[in-house]
Amino acid sequence: MAALGWLTPRRRSASARSVLAGEASAEAARKTALPAPHVTEPDLDTDLEALLEEGGEAEFPVAGDDLAAAFFDLDNTVMQGAAIFHFGRGLYKREFFRRRELARFAWQQAWFRLAGVEDPEHMQDARDSALSIVKGHKVSELMAIGEEIYDEYMAERIWPGTRALAQAHLDAGQKVWLVTAAPVETATIIARRLGLTGALGTVAESVDGIYTGRLVGEPLHGPAKAEAVRALASAEGLDLERCAAYSDSHNDIPMLSLVGHPYAINPDTKLRKHARTNDWRLRDYRTGRKAVKVGVPAAAGVGAIAGGAAAAIALHRRRR
Repeated sequence: MAALGWLTPRRRSASARSVLAGEASAEAARKTALPAPHVTEPDLDTDLEALLEEGGEAEFPVAGDDLAAAFFDLDNTVMQGAAIFHFGRGLYKREFFRRRELARFAWQQAWFRLAGVEDPEHMQDARDSALSIVKGHKVSELMAIGEEIYDEYMAERIWPGTRALAQAHLDAGQKVWLVTAAPVETATIIARRLGLTGALGTVAESVDGIYTGRLVGEPLHGPAKAEAVRALASAEGLDLERCAAYSDSHNDIPMLSLVGHPYAINPDTKLRKHARTNDWRLRDYRTGRKAVKVGVPAAAGVGAIAGGAAAAIALHRRRR
């Protein structure tokens, strides 16, 4: 019966801070969104179920269905690793903080790759560190730096398979949104670089364009992600039953459960089990793994820890 908790009304799984975070994220996303691509296709006034072909499924995504959109988790779904850790490395390179803090970011990234899942405590610690670092800085300054950091650390980490899934929705004329606990500014940069519509992310409070070091609500994680998707869908006039969502983490089951087309991408063990139980589709794009295999990512283990330490040492030497 515990599994049914994800399907109960939202107030049981979402706090007032989750709702606030979701609504703030949806508002921020709509302000920076790109228009949906235009596709000229047959009229789709008929119910989506009518498009099902005998003995199989209708083509999906359905071209021209403007009541549908796609929502993609970022970390380990669209991109290898966690965006906030890569962002931290880039800020260290620009002397926003000291070597001691970089060592912590490197360890957190190594742990993330080793475990292959999101741990709320580790993610929260990383966000607290980032908030203290950016406090007092201009939003425009961090946006400009974020563009550089994307080129330095993130561009080469995009999963081609997931990118192709997102492009299929764009080609069908649908909007495609990233949904992530990373700062909404960072997420928006990544979305733009990938040609996506926009991004739902954690909203850091700013006054007159200056970060205060506080969040609006809470990090966009777990139930807060579902609240953001719900708020955005309402504002955009979307039918969630026609929408798709993609994630690697069991923490995103609330978001995945909202839509009619949930996908488990590079899933952790708990999500893989939940997806199979509920007949959700699975895709695994990690090197050396098949969708039927359960284990740690190929990049994990001692090599990941060594890589994180090596990155810290290399950056330190560059500064000398």
